Amino acid sequence: MKSFAAATAQLRRRLGANVVLTDDTARTAASYDSAKLPFRPEAVVRVTQEAQIGAVLALANRHGVPVTTRGRGTTLTGAATPVQGGWVLDTLALNTIAIDDEAGMAHVQAGAKVADIQRAAEAKGWFYPPDPSSKEYCTIGGNIACNAGGMHGGKYGVTRDFVIALRGYLPTGEAVTWGTATKKFSAGFNLRDLWIGSEGMLGVVTGAVLKLIPQPAARWTLLTSFKDETAALRAALALFKLRVQPAICEFLDRESVLCAERATGRAVFAGQAGRPVLLLEFAGGKAEVRETKQIVLGWAAEHATGSRAAKNREEAEQLWAVRRKCSGAMFELGDAKLNEDIVVPMRNYVKFAQFLAKLKRDSGLAIPTFGHLADGNLHVNIMYHKAVPAECRTAERTVRTLMETVVALGGAISGEHGIGLAKTPFLRIQHSPAQVRAMQAVKRALDPNGVLNPGKMFEPFEVWKHPRLEVKLPWDHK
Repeated sequence: MKSFAAATAQLRRRLGANVVLTDDTARTAASYDSAKLPFRPEAVVRVTQEAQIGAVLALANRHGVPVTTRGRGTTLTGAATPVQGGWVLDTLALNTIAIDDEAGMAHVQAGAKVADIQRAAEAKGWFYPPDPSSKEYCTIGGNIACNAGGMHGGKYGVTRDFVIALRGYLPTGEAVTWGTATKKFSAGFNLRDLWIGSEGMLGVVTGAVLKLIPQPAARWTLLTSFKDETAALRAALALFKLRVQPAICEFLDRESVLCAERATGRAVFAGQAGRPVLLLEFAGGKAEVRETKQIVLGWAAEHATGSRAAKNREEAEQLWAVRRKCSGAMFELGDAKLNEDIVVPMRNYVKFAQFLAKLKRDSGLAIPTFGHLADGNLHVNIMYHKAVPAECRTAERTVRTLMETVVALGGAISGEHGIGLAKTPFLRIQHSPAQVRAMQAVKRALDPNGVLNPGKMFEPFEVWKHPRLEVKLPWDHK
């Protein structure tokens, strides 16, 4: 890996040794994200002012230094891994949050934690819905970079649907602002949305204006079980046809439920161990939720083998235990997993369930699956033992078959995790050569020297050839 010692020394003189860190501890901590594929950078730049980012990028362009922007590193695909070394740009100190109570907007910096934004909004009677499972750790800058979603996506949308304006720096170090803190803006190309989901390859986000919505006056939670996965998916489709819109509709297959039951030591429904479930939450005005409740209870009586409604928020939290426990509990099925966040169109839910059953039989691997049925974003977890070469090879083949089938069914290889490093072998399954060339042309136009987050998305990366760290992160298994 190329050394940039002279450029790093120059950067330290300009920004200070307390900002530009070259010690082993800082470099090692910034060498990996949740994908746990370590590549040590030459320095970690912990900026304390937005303007410092412009100086970093200008110098990087002058010397050809790769720069990888990082928040908390919760990305699951290696998008924040400094695969070509260089400098890691740490934005955690940029974390201010200000709620515009009158306009219903949040003015935030990139390093602000998503859960802190939600709490600040809630204190003023507002609601910021995007809720990735790592919300207590992840930053809004990373959410914008990957267009993160979460369980509320089906009703409320994903990060892109709540970004009103962005500010930051082009890869060349020039300051830019995309949009204004207004509800309407139609002046020039919409480069704001180009940055959202670009995984830190087209610019560095330093701040954002986020749309907020009023807090729902009422919520109601219902847990339902079904005889098998196909019955659960058919029931979900029947529910959607009733034109009731759940705020959350979480699906857990039999393997996911069994793992959660073993972790908690009790069956979700007595006498129905290991049955797939739908966990539903409805939110809105009190009259709306009251009317919806009657419709949904009728639906459950017709389709479900069991149901349990929460009488209050405390009981709702108890119902959520099965969902919160399932992911971490999956490691009883293997000591490694490929966590894929594919998206399937509703019309093909049943076909996908049938394919998944066959994939489990053919591979011989456990593949517990759960996710957000309201928008089709399912987390398919291919479990294997990393010390067993045959299982590693099978897992590698299985994930490719999964991706090919998802695209054939009209779906997407990622709904919220992005491409990063881990999904680079599958990008061209999703996109035609012309589409990839168009994306590469945009990258070249905005980053002519290729300094910002290089080595991602377009260059196939063979994860299997790189060792994974034996380290557990605070947000693992959420």
